[in-house]
Amino acid sequence: MVDFSRREFLKKSSEGLALLSVPVFFSGDLKSALAAAPSDPTGYFNRFAVDQAMINQVMAEALAKGGDYCDLYFQHEISNWIGLEDKKVNRAYSDIALGVGIRVLKGDQTGYSYTEDLSLNSMLQAARTAAAIASGSKQAAPVEFKHHKTPNYYKISVPWKEVKIEKKIPFLQKINDKVFNMDDRIQKVNIMYSDEESYVLVANSDGIYATDYRPLTYLGVNCIAEQDGRKENNGYNLSARQGIEFYSPERVDLLASESVKRTVELFDAVKPEAGEMPVVLAAGSSGILLHEAIGHGMEADFNRKGVSIFSDKIDKPVAKDIVSIVDDGTNPNIRGSLNVDDEGNDTEKTFLVENGILKTYLHDRISAKFYNVKPTGNGRRQSFRHSPLPRMRNTYMLPGPHKKEEIIKSVKKGLFAETFTNGQVFIGAGDFTFYVKTGYLIENGELTKPVKDVNIIGNGPEVLADIEMVADDFKMAEGGWTCGKDGQGVPVSMGLPTVKVKSITVGGIS
Repeated sequence: MVDFSRREFLKKSSEGLALLSVPVFFSGDLKSALAAAPSDPTGYFNRFAVDQAMINQVMAEALAKGGDYCDLYFQHEISNWIGLEDKKVNRAYSDIALGVGIRVLKGDQTGYSYTEDLSLNSMLQAARTAAAIASGSKQAAPVEFKHHKTPNYYKISVPWKEVKIEKKIPFLQKINDKVFNMDDRIQKVNIMYSDEESYVLVANSDGIYATDYRPLTYLGVNCIAEQDGRKENNGYNLSARQGIEFYSPERVDLLASESVKRTVELFDAVKPEAGEMPVVLAAGSSGILLHEAIGHGMEADFNRKGVSIFSDKIDKPVAKDIVSIVDDGTNPNIRGSLNVDDEGNDTEKTFLVENGILKTYLHDRISAKFYNVKPTGNGRRQSFRHSPLPRMRNTYMLPGPHKKEEIIKSVKKGLFAETFTNGQVFIGAGDFTFYVKTGYLIENGELTKPVKDVNIIGNGPEVLADIEMVADDFKMAEGGWTCGKDGQGVPVSMGLPTVKVKSITVGGIS
């Protein structure tokens, strides 16, 4: 086995990226590594230039001071970005990340260290740093490791490493031309594209290791339009754990048409009157309100520490019986899905609220041990440089008994909110404020004028309790959301059917 320094690895990888956006692997058999399937452990050991004996040695060092548990998180990620503005590529770059994070647990305390140098000596040094959290009798590392086989929730046709940049740029230019041709008022178009592939190997002191291959792509269009000297801007984006096949002609048309429609509609937008009023949340991406104002409060670390308002609500009603909320890691090809979480646990469809009753929290290993339950597969981290935390995956509300048209007709005066941005949430109490980026007035049971410059202000648990109607038109958002927590960002998604909330404070014209 040959050890490569990080500098040598980056040099060799970037040489491959310059032409094809394809990394050159740094150890083992190149052909077998390229062909390695997501569940093929041999390809992953080759990729990281390690074997089970090395992992065992590093783990033994990490447990040398009496830690209860240890895991190693290896990651190799290749990311590519292209920015196009007014028919010209004005920025393009690639990034390669390689390293291992070593975690030691002692009770509910965490020792964590990482290294970008995968030589044995460097990993042993990182293990000693993580081990410093513990003080006690030496724990033994497992003698043998068993590979934990996982399903594949994001099958793709063509890996991103096989898609040349020469194919990507004309594709983006076609989208640019399509947007400009849709409306003469469009003055400027910005397109941001990215793709990435992340290879993960997790091994723990229970003697289990798991592997995963995680593709991800994002494509966003932002427009600036001008009418009578006044400018407006808006946009639309798509993201998934898929390959180039995700960008079908239908999705490209949707991307262009929605970005233009949402921009030019703002010329006719008005500000609603301020005050308390019914708010109807549109199916799809308005589920960000569910994610931010409610979902974070159901992450187990906030409840274990008594921070969340939901910390004493298990098996108690928190909403009407028409409301059921899940957090799901198994949705095929959705941005927040995972074959295995970043602790090596199976992901699942976790029922948080079932028929109005709070059933469980989102658990990582630490909180699951505290509550004496199984982990729910929500232990996530931004990269090998970060320790895992309980995090959401795809959070959504299940369909209900009503119709969208029925819900809108039930509102005499209110707000129909489609998309949000610039949200702020206080996890403890659940108080929030959101800016409505796209929405409409509801007047006498009908959608009328588009709105702009509107904030909604409320409390997540109160909004949950005030949901009066839930439609049968569930839609999962296709946009590219990244959730931030404790300085870490992870890809997530959300979904919602059309939902009526009895009353939320709307900021508009006094």
